[in-house]
Parts: sequence; structure tokens; C-alpha cells
Amino acid sequence: MSVLVFIETSEGKARKSSLEAISYGVALGGDVTAVVLGACGKPELEQLGKYGAKKVIHASDERLNGGVIQAYASVIAQVMKQEGNDTLVMANSSLATPVAARVSVKVGASLATNVTELPKGNTFKRSIYTGKAFSSLELRNTKRIITLRKNAAEAKETGGTAPIVSFSPSLTDADFAAKITSSEKATGEVLLPEASIVVSGGRGMK
Repeated sequence: MSVLVFIETSEGKARKSSLEAISYGVALGGDVTAVVLGACGKPELEQLGKYGAKKVIHASDERLNGGVIQAYASVIAQVMKQEGNDTLVMANSSLATPVAARVSVKVGASLATNVTELPKGNTFKRSIYTGKAFSSLELRNTKRIITLRKNAAEAKETGGTAPIVSFSPSLTDADFAAKITSSEKATGEVLLPEASIVVSGGRGMK
């Protein structure tokens, strides 16, 4: 098995959920390659090897800094084809999930979203109805794309290293037909999916 993991970044740093995706990819078996799009510092790229990535592919084209879904899907599909990956893993998110759907069409892969654990054979357990229920999905295709529910896997440091390889994608104006004019992000707080410890309270249950 050859696994590609898409690393989602925020302000040039890998998200915790993407580090979890690397560990999940390692647990699936086979070599794991991480792909990073847009601006990201060398120290941040190098740390991905600590979580199990054997190679880090970096497409630093500044046009990829905006998080345009069509462009991201094109680049990831190109990397999958070049590297010969049969499995793509990414953290389930508002960016990654639509990217995964587009990549699945481009490379002819089966798709399982919001996966909660390692598969049993070819069957994946998914969280549905905003976490109120679960479903089982069998992927029979040899190519698979998996979006992992946040906190479904533990990000484990293995202490390894990974070479960083630059990648120059082939992009067209059609990849940037949609433009993001503005975005708002929460500041001064740790986002719930990125928190190491979550404390909640409420009424007791009988």
C-alpha cells in the first residue's frame, strides 16, 4: 500500500488533525508520503517526518495560499498519479472534504468521509447525522480516498525524518475560476478539534 496524506495548514503550520491523519496512514500500512500546498516553513515541513511520513512533497506556488478547492484537487490528483499512491488520507474539514470528492473523480477512487477508525478489511466505519449514528461502508475499488474524523486517531511521534521534495504542478486558469474574496477566522481561542483536552459540563443524567 502507498499512502498519500494531505496536510492542511493554518498560518504556515500543520493542523493537529493533519498530524493525526499521518498516524492513521501509518497504521493502514505501507509508506506514507505527505503533501503540503502553499506557504509552509522548512521546520514545519521537517517535523512531518516525526509522525511517520517517509517523504514530504511541497507545492509552494503562491497561488495555492488561498485554499481554492479546484486548484487543491488538481495538485493532489497530479501528486497521486506521479507517486503511484493507491490511498489518500486527509482530515475531515470544510476544505478537505470537497477536495477529496473532486480528487476521487479525477483519479477514479472510492471515497469514504468522516471515518472514525481503522477499516476491517475493506469496510470503514463512518460518523453520520452529526455524530448521532454510524454507518459501515465497503470500498471495493483498489484506489481509496479517506477523510478522517478529527480526534479519531492519535498523532504519534515516531522520531523519523523525511526528505522534502519540491513539486511544480500544472495549473490552469480554470483551476482558479472560483476566488475567495474574504475569510474570517476565530482568534484568541483554541478551536475545539485542535484542543488536546476538552472539558464539558451539563446536567447529570439519571
